Amino acid sequence: MCAITGILAAEAAAVVPAALLRRMNDSQAHRGPDQHGIHLEPGLGLGHRRLSIIDLSGGRQPLFNEDETVVVVYNGEIYNFQTLAAELVARGHRFRTHSDTEVIVHAWEAWGADCVQRFRGMFAFALWDRQRQTLFLARDRLGIKPLHYAWLGDGSLVFGSELKALQQHPDLPRAMATEAVEDYFAFGYVPEPRTIYAGVQKLPAGHHLTVRRGAARPQPQRYWDVPFATGPELDAASAGDELLERLREAVRLRLIAEVPLGAFLSGGVDSSAVVALMAQIMAAGGTGPVNTCSISFGDPAFNESRYAEQVARRYATAHHTEQLEVDRFDLLDTLAGLHDEPYADSSALPTYLVCGLARRRVTVALSGDGGDENLAGYKRYGWHLDEQRLRGMLPFAARRALFGPLGRVYPALLGAPRFLRAKATFQALARDAVTGYFNIIAVLDDALRERLYSADFKRRLQGYRAVEVLRRHAAASPTDHPLSLVQYLDMKTYLVDDILTKVDRASMAHALEVRVPLLDHELVEWMSSLPPALKLSGRDGKHLFKAALRSHLPEDLLYRPKMGFAVPLAGWFRGPLRERVRAALLGPRLADTGLFDRRGLLHLLETHDSGRRDYSAALWSLLMFDAFLLREAAPRPAVAETA
Repeated sequence: MCAITGILAAEAAAVVPAALLRRMNDSQAHRGPDQHGIHLEPGLGLGHRRLSIIDLSGGRQPLFNEDETVVVVYNGEIYNFQTLAAELVARGHRFRTHSDTEVIVHAWEAWGADCVQRFRGMFAFALWDRQRQTLFLARDRLGIKPLHYAWLGDGSLVFGSELKALQQHPDLPRAMATEAVEDYFAFGYVPEPRTIYAGVQKLPAGHHLTVRRGAARPQPQRYWDVPFATGPELDAASAGDELLERLREAVRLRLIAEVPLGAFLSGGVDSSAVVALMAQIMAAGGTGPVNTCSISFGDPAFNESRYAEQVARRYATAHHTEQLEVDRFDLLDTLAGLHDEPYADSSALPTYLVCGLARRRVTVALSGDGGDENLAGYKRYGWHLDEQRLRGMLPFAARRALFGPLGRVYPALLGAPRFLRAKATFQALARDAVTGYFNIIAVLDDALRERLYSADFKRRLQGYRAVEVLRRHAAASPTDHPLSLVQYLDMKTYLVDDILTKVDRASMAHALEVRVPLLDHELVEWMSSLPPALKLSGRDGKHLFKAALRSHLPEDLLYRPKMGFAVPLAGWFRGPLRERVRAALLGPRLADTGLFDRRGLLHLLETHDSGRRDYSAALWSLLMFDAFLLREAAPRPAVAETA
């Protein structure tokens, strides 16, 4: 795994400052500690940091074609590179290395922008074709690897794997985007293509960007989407067998490496399935045991380590567990530095620690991410379908007229089970499907954001609401099935901008490559074609997957309540973090932004502290926003403008 960065000047003859390019490149040294390289020519600079995984002695970047008219910098792994290389050799291309990187330059020569359709893997790359005066940026289908870019005032384009590379440029516009702030406090992250900065964007998953010097400024083009097309009819047993066989192939592809391999093992269904298949494949090949790593918590309500140990014993893995202690609050500022923009998933803390634990023993780790989105594992999917069934009893206009007023006046029963909370039910029935799902997933709901925002910030929003993110994706969805639609929405938002972002930043902070077999795009396409009833049956999420795994994993692991990779924030904010969160929320940094109403912040603190309501997710969001502001206020050293 690696990092890329670069500058395409507006003028072909412009000199790109070497010192600036090196600094942008070195800001991402954690992603690629093994090698580094830059390429400079008139009007262009490319930088690369390498974590060596395949072809350790070759594959240095930037990497060129035979006549050095095409050059690429690349972050990722193309798992079918050997097959593609053989096809390209047959077409007359000559290879000088055994790396997957060289496949990209020759694939571009052979197929142009359609080369991305041939790649099976995770990637973000920048390719410069001197003869065509064209810069081609591309990102993998699911958004496993990141890519940020910005147009500067002089027409230049800057890009990098992480936002911190762009932050090194003295001309980068750094004004906060009003809509991004609203998005962050609703979702807990800034959804693509936005970043926290108004002038910087993320290249969306499954898109590429073709920049031709002298041409009009381009827009990203989509080259892939999750199809959700109806597949051939399969009985449940046959579908389960095919699911495991397809996953087995995806795991096998991700075992190609010239460095030590391992896996994360949380004790959940997805990571346990990956470890089980990985152990079987490695045992059949005469290699092993699998190195597995997990994090435990002192609080049993959050501790899955005993299930992880159960799987580790069954497959005789070399298992390592580390307990997360409450004295690791020093990592809060570290997390803010990893993400470069506000990010509020508290599971980033144990993810960072488990990546550090894994890196002590391996350079590549497989994870189980993606199973919940693809196979309907989240509890909220069942809640949403229940609400949709009720909404289906009356037309939307009638529901809004009847239940909207009831939802406003009915008292809240906060301690009652969800199905008895009539106020929440009335409010849900008054919404359409997308707005209803938004209010299930929102970190801070509409009413809470309304209470926390200042009057000035509300005016600046000009009526914008974060639900528009979901509306935009819903309008492009290939499916309108109630379950498939919200799976699609999660794949376009939560999966890419929360889950995959968290794993990428945490792993690369330790120079660890994480591979995600459940997000193999061919497997994702097939899983999307399965009937929704095979994914969610009643309240049983991942129904087909768990049934297929019965001979591979213990029943009590497969059918226990889902826990997730959470941390006990509520107790932390009433205990060891109480004063820190109070100082952050009522301190000068948040006040100086003009974004918040102090009375709303104080209400949030006091209500949580009293135990009347759990506002821990909202408090964490504000705490991490404050940590971002602290980093933004830090002085930035000047950049020498010498070539």
